Amino acid sequence: MKKELFDKLIESVKEAGAIRRGEKKPSREFVYEPIDIQAIRAKSKLSQNDFATMLGISPRTLQNWEQGRRSPVGPALRLLRVAEKHPEAVWDTVQPEHAAQKVKTNK
Repeated sequence: MKKELFDKLIESVKEAGAIRRGEKKPSREFVYEPIDIQAIRAKSKLSQNDFATMLGISPRTLQNWEQGRRSPVGPALRLLRVAEKHPEAVWDTVQPEHAAQKVKTNK
């Protein structure tokens, strides 16, 4: 690594430490609105099991999210945002897969 880049990296690490210790304010902050997963599920009129199936997660994971013990991140958070605005689009996508799983388990 070039010395100039290494020096910038060291400076950034020191700055991050100062911010974490409260000695310096960050140059910018990102604030995200919390997502009300229970309200999204209620709007879709689905049970916890069906909503979890729609999202491709376990019902236990959904319960943890709804009760605030855990928070969705990454793709799961994005999918929840889509489910919030267009639940039918998500359900239409997963319904054939869900029907195939039911056929397999009923054999």
